[in-house]
Amino acid sequence: MRRRIGIDVGGTNTDAVLLEEDAVAAAVKTPTTADVTTGITRALAALVERAPTARGAHAVMIGTTHFTNAVVQRRDLGRVAAVRIGLPSGASLPPFVDWPEDLAALVRGEVVMLEGGHEFDGRPLVPFDTKGMRAAARRIREAGIRSVAVSAVFSPLNASGEEEAASILLEECPDVTVTLSHRLGRIGLLERENATLLNACLIELARTTTRAFSQALRASGIAAPLYLTQNDGTVMLAEVAEAYPVYSFASGPTNSMRGAAFLSKRDEALVIDVGGTTTDIGSLRHGFPREANNVVEIGGVRTLFRMPDLLSLGLGGGTMVGPAASLTIGPASVGYRLTEQALVFGGDVLTVTDVAVAAGLIDLGDRARVASLPAARVEEALARIRSMIEEGVDRMKTDAGETPLIAVGGGSFLVPARLAGVSEVLNVPHQAVANAVGAAIAQVSGEVDQIFQDLSRDEAIARARQLATDKAIAAGADRATINVVEVEALPLAYLPGNSLRTRVRVVGEIAR
Repeated sequence: MRRRIGIDVGGTNTDAVLLEEDAVAAAVKTPTTADVTTGITRALAALVERAPTARGAHAVMIGTTHFTNAVVQRRDLGRVAAVRIGLPSGASLPPFVDWPEDLAALVRGEVVMLEGGHEFDGRPLVPFDTKGMRAAARRIREAGIRSVAVSAVFSPLNASGEEEAASILLEECPDVTVTLSHRLGRIGLLERENATLLNACLIELARTTTRAFSQALRASGIAAPLYLTQNDGTVMLAEVAEAYPVYSFASGPTNSMRGAAFLSKRDEALVIDVGGTTTDIGSLRHGFPREANNVVEIGGVRTLFRMPDLLSLGLGGGTMVGPAASLTIGPASVGYRLTEQALVFGGDVLTVTDVAVAAGLIDLGDRARVASLPAARVEEALARIRSMIEEGVDRMKTDAGETPLIAVGGGSFLVPARLAGVSEVLNVPHQAVANAVGAAIAQVSGEVDQIFQDLSRDEAIARARQLATDKAIAAGADRATINVVEVEALPLAYLPGNSLRTRVRVVGEIAR
């Protein structure tokens, strides 16, 4: 019997589930801890106690907000050497130019700008300055910088400059970790470079975190391979994911959306995930989250790489409710301290959970502690919550028609049974731990987004599919199970000849 453990670490709770074949055999929810790993260890211990067969799991998938929080909270970030290959054309806006100054001050190490790069049609701008790269590599070594981000103009079209730079860096600095932009981002230079710099500054934290996760598994007596969930609803082996921590950004709500699709048996719907701190609304396409096609800001940094199209609201079970005179809902939250600070648990902070208990939507804690809340105040708060959800759903819809909405998350009791613009609100089994279910069912993916020239549309798609398949297999997928889930082939009229920007994404089951 195939057994998988899925774990999702949220801002308030850490959830864990055991899936046996395609059924949820056990599920637990524990408070998230400040160091994350302790919460995972406790969740695993509770899961094994409830279902001893969890020790025989074939795979463990963990989704974590650890890396996103590190950027947002400006902590545990490493210094990075930024190498840009693109002179003379790329000199006006240097690396880190659009970063928040406090974040740039933490991360910015050596900044190197060299001649090289390519035109939009693949022709070299100027020859790559290998001598300058070698001199820069020696300076990086002497400065003690251990992580380097390399970006070149139009490298998704021709990556030879970045690959050559990496080769020189590893010759001169054998202990350095090199992140290449063409393996992460898309065509836009600054946003792709930003994603590469963020990834590079998280490498050391990623290594420490994945090793701590592995230690938590061993302490729980589980010998299964460890995977980390990504923001496209798939997973990578922990040792592979260590190299690309930015791919875990927004993996939490993505897990919830995949779990919602699995539990509801719906591949096309909107999903609302109401947690303890935030509410995330997204759209399912073919059972996977719709991807954002625009620039996404992370911790104030503009990036352009694979991210789900999500709308986040400051609404959750731990969200604070303002005074009666100026009733406000959020965005501040008590987070994982809900069981200490909410009124129904003996605290002194009025939260959305207190309102829900007073309204009879859920039975938690001591209801007598909120019996004195005025009925009018409770009704007004619920009306405000309904309005926030309806506005969020409307913003995520792509047409004016009604659409089904799948409600998941520990705070899903806040979603009314009827909403404007929604054909039906679907409540599914195990909805409170849908995020962990989504982690447990995750497949392995491979994606290619690049420009092909002088090939027919079918030939370009076939080439991209092969490259994407190779990536998926390298990440741990079983070749026999790989399927194509997304294909785009856009003619580029401004390029000479027959040029197609081709994007193909494939998914497959984990190889056993």
